[in-house]
Amino acid sequence: MVAFERTQETGIWSERELNTICAALQAALAPSTGREWETGTTERGDAQFYLLGPLPDQACELCVSRIGARYVLEDGSGRLLFEHRNLDLVALHARAAVPSTSWLMVRAIMLWCAIRSAVYEKLELIAEGEELLVQLAPQLAAFA
Repeated sequence: MVAFERTQETGIWSERELNTICAALQAALAPSTGREWETGTTERGDAQFYLLGPLPDQACELCVSRIGARYVLEDGSGRLLFEHRNLDLVALHARAAVPSTSWLMVRAIMLWCAIRSAVYEKLELIAEGEELLVQLAPQLAAFA
């Protein structure tokens, strides 16, 4: 008896494949991140998995494609990040490629920096005012 490699239907992910990808991206798919995933196919019918960003844009952040027996990992811009026959290795690279900082955290950090900058500018103006007062006080005392 000769064992032949079983061919997969090109446009459909197996349950094992989806579980492998979703398990690797578990932190990125947490409800607090606002990310979701979707599947689709290429123009030639090859299976694709998309990691989508939060609403309202839901931009593609990561894409895993199965082309023949190879898995291809691309970022949201279509740049090739990794490719291999082993889905587990591709899933590990996918986990590493996902930004770990959520969009809410990024906005909070930006808000903190803006507030800090505004306060710093106000304090700088006060310090300049004090410096001016120190320079003018002796001259004003002469008129008194």
